[in-house]
Amino acid sequence: MWIVAALAADFDPTAATTLYRLKRGDEETWCRLISCYQDRMLNYLYHLEGDRDRALELTQEVFFRAWKGIGGFKEAEAFLPWLYSIARNTQIEGHRRKLLPSFSLEEASESGYDPTSPYPDQAEEAERAEEAERVQRAIASLAPDYREAVVLRFLEELSYEDIARVQGVAVGTAKSRVFRGKEMLALALRERDAAS
Repeated sequence: MWIVAALAADFDPTAATTLYRLKRGDEETWCRLISCYQDRMLNYLYHLEGDRDRALELTQEVFFRAWKGIGGFKEAEAFLPWLYSIARNTQIEGHRRKLLPSFSLEEASESGYDPTSPYPDQAEEAERAEEAERVQRAIASLAPDYREAVVLRFLEELSYEDIARVQGVAVGTAKSRVFRGKEMLALALRERDAAS
């Protein structure tokens, strides 16, 4: 994780020249952005969905939507909450539609988007430890607002202010959701341990 953090620290998508390149569709700049943020988006969506393959599909769609929507991004805006908002909306819309239509690489290529990644296929590499699965099941049992708040705070390490921006609520509400979500998660884990 520290390697990804180091990459992200070197790459500032809100820097004027970088943002200009992103808005122009510069392939190298987009590849760098995806390299820096794809693991965070994948982990966030995995923790919300509980299904790695589904999270991979959603992650591809998130970057496609970011590519399409970068023109509306303002230089003074915080980038990470903007990207998390796209991920959140993509995930929510998928549930509203019941079945998320397949992300079409052809459609993306026709639009000029190239979703190549320097990383090997993560779906084949992913092995889940028993403890991680136990925690994931407990996270999945939380109500959606609390689950998202816990994931954003403890797994994605966002500030309360950024969580509030992503969820579209006041900072106090974000803090409350994190606290209550953490309590519910601890209870769910204790109940699962007692049942085992």
